Amino acid sequence: MAVDRDNTLGLYISVPFCRSKCTYCNFASGVYPASEHDRYIDRVISDMAVAGAWAGHMGVSLPRAVDTIYLGGGTPSLLAPELIERLFAAIRARFDVDPRAEITVECAPGQLSDDTLAALVQAGVNRVSLGVQSFIDREAHSSGRLHSRAVVAQDLNRLRASGITNLNVDLIAGLAGQTLATWNESLQILTGSGVPHASIYMLEVDEDSRLGREMLAGGARYHAELVPPDETIARMYDIAIDQLAAAGLLQYEISNFCLSGFESLHNLRYWQRRPYLGLGLDASSMLKAAQQPGESTDSGYVLRSTTTDDLNAFISGANEPETAWLSPASQHEEAWFLGLRLNAGVQVAELEREFGQRMVAAALGSLPHLEQDGLLTFREGRVRLTPKGRLLSNDVFQEFLGLAPAQEH
Repeated sequence: MAVDRDNTLGLYISVPFCRSKCTYCNFASGVYPASEHDRYIDRVISDMAVAGAWAGHMGVSLPRAVDTIYLGGGTPSLLAPELIERLFAAIRARFDVDPRAEITVECAPGQLSDDTLAALVQAGVNRVSLGVQSFIDREAHSSGRLHSRAVVAQDLNRLRASGITNLNVDLIAGLAGQTLATWNESLQILTGSGVPHASIYMLEVDEDSRLGREMLAGGARYHAELVPPDETIARMYDIAIDQLAAAGLLQYEISNFCLSGFESLHNLRYWQRRPYLGLGLDASSMLKAAQQPGESTDSGYVLRSTTTDDLNAFISGANEPETAWLSPASQHEEAWFLGLRLNAGVQVAELEREFGQRMVAAALGSLPHLEQDGLLTFREGRVRLTPKGRLLSNDVFQEFLGLAPAQEH
């Protein structure tokens, strides 16, 4: 195994509070009393303070230098200004935050007060991701969003006026009642807004969301009967790629598009397998060990951990994070399915240096079939998903390695 040269850390902080629960949402978030916010941030700060001791106990390295911070949710912009101030003061007391660090906060349109915006700017936040999902008011409202198109425009103007110009807008293809015409309208408004980054997600149908459960049961609640068919959703995704590219927002990852130089540095950590520490509810970490747990001296093992998704258990500190050690073989599999999410693909020679030619050659054995099906290409030493392969990425990953891809924040 190659020696890891990455001695910086990314911080992910989960803020699970929402003003309303979206019908499609499958994250560990919900509507909780504002009185829980103080207790929650106290727990996050407490966990942050002991993170070094926990890492030492687990035998993993926890770099002190931080160059990306990401507050995800939920709706972090619901936090009171004093809680934001307290949280970032704790971060800077525990870690050495690079003055040029990318600091992202997810915000819901219409749920960012002037005082909170001022607190974010004071804290050094320089990137905001807006969960718009649709610029068509009836689509947004039927999915549980509380904003309007006009409110989104106002928030973009307010953010830019505050000095935050590195902005992302999320859209979802496949919302109930969405048509090709309304999807095109949302995309036109997105590209006309001038934001340098966009994330396009295809609606996921699973039992972890209210809408997904209703669709799986064949019901009509949450307008489940109005969700477009898979073929239409796939067409929407293809249309988005073309329209965003025409506006200069080029696809660099399955769900992510940007102007040159505006890639999400924090999310790139996940796809490039660089260390990150997750704090808060249902937050994941990936940290690298100096040696394999036990008596082995193998330096190639990686620790993944995930905190509880039960809010009461988290605040009370009753649950230890779930942990798992990834062997070199498991990391090799992750290197493929995380790397293939990126349009740049996977450089085979780099994997061979890290994992050895024999391990990589075994994975390459499945390439001819996937190439023949038009799902992957292998050119100039690099394996990439084709446009068709990106659309069917879950199936490709499962066939290639028998695994499903990890999700970004």
